[in-house]
Amino acid sequence: MAIVAPSLLASNFLRLEEECKMLNESEADWFHLDVMDGRFVPNISYGPMIIEFIRKTTTKPCDVHLMILEPEKFAEEFKKAGADHVTVHIEACPNLHRNIQQIKSLGMQAGVAINPHTPVTSLIDVLQDVDIVLLMSVNPGYGAQKFIPHSLSKIRELRKLIDNWNLPVLIEVDGGVTLENAKDIMAAGADVLVAGNTVFQSKDPKATIIQLRSIETTKSL
Repeated sequence: MAIVAPSLLASNFLRLEEECKMLNESEADWFHLDVMDGRFVPNISYGPMIIEFIRKTTTKPCDVHLMILEPEKFAEEFKKAGADHVTVHIEACPNLHRNIQQIKSLGMQAGVAINPHTPVTSLIDVLQDVDIVLLMSVNPGYGAQKFIPHSLSKIRELRKLIDNWNLPVLIEVDGGVTLENAKDIMAAGADVLVAGNTVFQSKDPKATIIQLRSIETTKSL
């Protein structure tokens, strides 16, 4: 079954407490929190202060996705804010292994994200050190983008690497995930579905989460 991580970036921030309550009452597994700095990506979202408020509303894991440069400067702040997982971008980290070690030393799970143009092979030297790989299936920075079809091939390639090395690494897919393509994404080898508009623009978000979470597939390599 899929791990479902609704992205709060797509929620109604005027009703943030209500949106968090809805997720708590739903079968969502994680809260996915997108942090953007306006430098690494062409948009600005929110930082540790907002995450600290969200953390107070839930006991579910807070999955923090840092789309920022120099994430090492803020790792401790995100830990204090309540992050359970912190994912950094390979493209933003010239000393990636050091970033991973820092995140783990703070007691959080470490993730590495790659953009659509970045090859899966770029992860080989760190794959044994991370807990999560987040494959961006859209270009980061904005919501409501369409899923890039080639992402399915990248998921399959990454699944082979993880399985061949028998690693306990989760594959998280972020961008354009819908009820229509979720089965194909899971069949390709994904473990975690990040869903923003699909959940928060739904007439019945809780039912949509159940639909996403109930997807069972035999992973095809």
